[in-house]
Amino acid sequence: MSFWQKFKEGFRRFMAGRYGADSLSQAIIIAGLVLFLLAAFTRFGLFSILAMALYIWAIFRMYSRNGEKRSQENARYMAATRKLRTSVNQARTRLKNRKKYRYFRCPNCHARLRLPRGVGEVTVNCGQCKHSFRKKA
Repeated sequence: MSFWQKFKEGFRRFMAGRYGADSLSQAIIIAGLVLFLLAAFTRFGLFSILAMALYIWAIFRMYSRNGEKRSQENARYMAATRKLRTSVNQARTRLKNRKKYRYFRCPNCHARLRLPRGVGEVTVNCGQCKHSFRKKA
């Protein structure tokens, strides 16, 4: 068995049962990176200490063998950020489809609606409140 095969096998045994990276760990690492960049630009030492603490926390979470607890932490994080992630994903979709569709809000219930571009002025029925109004696309 070569050195690299022994190394890979040893690393595989070391990582067996570890939790690994999840969404919360990735968010912690990104927050640490932002703090590290702030520390570099502002020369404020507290930011670099906080960044290092976040990196240590993320590594602890990834190498943890208590998968149930890490999974619960990640589920709480995902529940807390669901609204923000949904709005970001919808904004990304609207930006991607801006040449195909015209997006607008219902004047009655403020639901977000879309019309294909180039259809002219049409009567729109809101899917949520059933309000009918005219809109030019």
